[in-house]
Amino acid sequence: MTTELLFRDDAYLRETPATVTGIDERGGIILDRTVFYATGGGQPGDVGELVRADGTTIAIASAVYDPADRSRILHIPAAGQAVPAVGEAVTARLDWERRLPRMRIHTALHLLSVVLPYPVTGGAIGDGDGRLDFDIPDGGLDKDAIAASLNELVARGAAVSDSWITDAELDANPGLVKTMSVQPPRGSGRIRLVAIEGIDLQPCGGTHVRNTAEIGSVAVTAIEKKGKQNRRVRIALL
Repeated sequence: MTTELLFRDDAYLRETPATVTGIDERGGIILDRTVFYATGGGQPGDVGELVRADGTTIAIASAVYDPADRSRILHIPAAGQAVPAVGEAVTARLDWERRLPRMRIHTALHLLSVVLPYPVTGGAIGDGDGRLDFDIPDGGLDKDAIAASLNELVARGAAVSDSWITDAELDANPGLVKTMSVQPPRGSGRIRLVAIEGIDLQPCGGTHVRNTAEIGSVAVTAIEKKGKQNRRVRIALL
């Protein structure tokens, strides 16, 4: 049975009733639906808890796609936690204080890819900070100038939305893909696009805020040389 990915349709949904449909050999808990984002695209898996019918909780340390079947998500319990029974009803509840900064920084990284319109060679999202690696032939990047341009885009208050296209439509528009090392997930026959109104459009499976104004002020904290033509730009929420 597949896991219904509720975060794809509503990144602000903090909890949901769910049913345990399986336990894998490592103790990963499979649910019929979830609000937990699974590790991918540089964004870490969500943490939170499963609340049982008697009110006790199972702490969830991360969420990952099931390597045996990527249509399912494994909720990884913290060490020493109980394992529920298959068929048990639970409430899957996010640690929202961890999720929201990740949504803000992920959206800010999309804006950074507009400020620096170069091929992206890598990236990572943390709890209120993140980075993108760019294939840039020349150095001379200015932190203050990048931050000013980035915050100008944030301040526009542009709406953030998503839509879906087919694999064939993406193949016909290869310029939508900015990342060199990570390609959009395929196999389901459709690709999710994230649009920042009037600013950006690119494939992405991650979670985002609804409006760039929700990002708040952003600082460029470091620019690092990672190779002859590779520059790492780090940003953080203020």
